Amino acid sequence: MIYDVIIVGGGIAGLMAAIEAKTSSNKVAVITKGNIFKSNSSLASGGINAVLDKNNTHEIKKHIDDTIKGGYGLSDKKSVSYMCNRAPHIIKKLVSYGVEFDKDENGEIAQRSFGGGVSKRTCYVGDKTGSAIMQVLIKQAKIVGVDFVANNFVMNVTKLKNKISGVVAIRRIDSSLMVYPAKSVILAGGGYAGIYRGHSTNAQDYTGDVLAIALRSGLNLKDMEFVQFHPTGMAKSSYLISEAARGEGGYLVNSDGKRFVNELETRDIVARAILTQVNKGKKVYLDLRHLDKKHIETKLPSLYKAAYNQAGIDVTTELLEVTPVAHYSMGGIESKMTKTDIKGLFACGECAVNGIHGANRLGGNSLLEGAVFGELAGKKAKEFAKHKEFLPIDYNIVVKDQKVVDKIFDRDTSKNFNSMRISMGETMFKNAGIHRDYNSLIRAYDYIKYLRKEAGTLHCIDKGRNNNVELISILELKNALEVAEVVILSALEREESRGAHSRDDFTKTLKANEKSILVNELKKGYFQIWYEHKSALLNCIIKKIKN
Repeated sequence: MIYDVIIVGGGIAGLMAAIEAKTSSNKVAVITKGNIFKSNSSLASGGINAVLDKNNTHEIKKHIDDTIKGGYGLSDKKSVSYMCNRAPHIIKKLVSYGVEFDKDENGEIAQRSFGGGVSKRTCYVGDKTGSAIMQVLIKQAKIVGVDFVANNFVMNVTKLKNKISGVVAIRRIDSSLMVYPAKSVILAGGGYAGIYRGHSTNAQDYTGDVLAIALRSGLNLKDMEFVQFHPTGMAKSSYLISEAARGEGGYLVNSDGKRFVNELETRDIVARAILTQVNKGKKVYLDLRHLDKKHIETKLPSLYKAAYNQAGIDVTTELLEVTPVAHYSMGGIESKMTKTDIKGLFACGECAVNGIHGANRLGGNSLLEGAVFGELAGKKAKEFAKHKEFLPIDYNIVVKDQKVVDKIFDRDTSKNFNSMRISMGETMFKNAGIHRDYNSLIRAYDYIKYLRKEAGTLHCIDKGRNNNVELISILELKNALEVAEVVILSALEREESRGAHSRDDFTKTLKANEKSILVNELKKGYFQIWYEHKSALLNCIIKKIKN
């Protein structure tokens, strides 16, 4: 099947893009590697930021200022201004699609406080905002005629003379390689916090696939050292406890029963404060006991049920133990208002860096960014495709991908890919997590390099090609290891602490380093890395790093 516009990824950014790109005369498809109802956007429970009155320039400026402040000097003012000014229109559009936001006593959309914001501007649907929005967007996309190509694992994009021509994907049902020609393509495949497996709110298949694809296609990745650890994951399961719990008045207390941080500080500050308590041998709990039970059941129904089902805790009368977990990645594909350096290829959502979040994201801004820039990417992709012809597919890429698949099936292995994924997550959390220094990052680098080598020896034990889970898991692991290495190299390069990137050996934030770090892959396993806006590469990490 050929399409005018293909969107890779079915979260809020991908669906907004698809709806915007679809016309009565073109063909638009959303390709997802799994179920269309499963995405990180569905887990974004707390809410979506917006000043509802488009004419309230004073409050919109506050939203802009809060976002830029939260980015620790790395936000792009033009992009932030565009997002914040577009926010009231996005909420209005979502309501027109059928999203039923909670209302206040006057029948207007209710708004709650969120970390890093000086005003109440977070619109919500209880504590299941992302899920509510996603269900509506999937329905709207189907109404306007978007095709859903589910259970297709995208391996690469194809291009001709730096112009996009399509995507190559594995059809899960029979492991066959599929080629989908397109006039324009949008990458909206989510982030890479899943590389911290076992310490992440992300599903285990969030492995940074589209970022690995971008590297292989010659694009730059940007700000990869900045991974946001959500302060409050449920200690027993890493289940995301929304910031809404603190926005509605919940406290954070240690095992001595003492509050130790402003609960509505930015997430990096709260996460580090919790970890400091843990390192002192204390446990940290979410305390909702002072809130009315009806208020909890109304405003935080998902948390109320999850705490009881997963931990056996009644949050109306008991403390719930929490721990920081990797939640969101600020880094991603370098893009300028969704455009990449490949003509006809656009990027939006968590997989893209367009200058919104900088070194740290504000709660409530992720759904907004996905919606705003998904909408914009859809408009641009639609316009790009309107008067273009389909370009030939580079079958050299297709043949190469087929060889990769065949090799995984054709040989035997004694290695366990699942154990490797778990050990990768443990290593990343311990050595390249909330706290880092040169020695810990080198330990992480050495181990990830070792795992990348070992991953080359992984093969399917089950040789059947129908719905082969091992094949996709092995490819995901290879992508995750590639992305993990870039995260470590970027963290080594940034010899300071800034936002979500905290170096114990470089604790100060330096004005001279108020620049993003870019990475590209010269060839497999060989990266170059440099600070943006400098005339020459500060440091090309091409040779092997030694202790």
